[in-house]
Amino acid sequence: MKGNVVDLAVAVVIGTAFAQVVNALVDAVLMPLISALVGSPSFDQFLVLDINGNAIKFGVLLTAIVNFLLIAAAVYFAIVLPMNKLIERRNRRLGIDPDAEELTADQSLLTEIRDLLAEGRRDSSGPRL
Repeated sequence: MKGNVVDLAVAVVIGTAFAQVVNALVDAVLMPLISALVGSPSFDQFLVLDINGNAIKFGVLLTAIVNFLLIAAAVYFAIVLPMNKLIERRNRRLGIDPDAEELTADQSLLTEIRDLLAEGRRDSSGPRL
């Protein structure tokens, strides 16, 4: 139990630190690239509706969506994709077939029962006891 709590605490600390790295990547690298292309790194003043003195800012939502997509892309291409490649490479080196399914004892037993029932239907000679 203690090991799991320590692992979880380490994951939270690493995740918090990594969030700062991803935010820095988005804020300092990707958003300036977008601003160079579009002219403004923020869409906050885009599509503002003023209804009875209340400003409805759809651009703030658009900025949040763009930031989310950039962060998701950064995490996918910086972590998920390389990690999948490393796992695939390790499995090839160890001779593990990624397509082979390992059945649990319960699954093996259920598969055997299914096969026996199917064989009994094919014989159709009546119930076997």
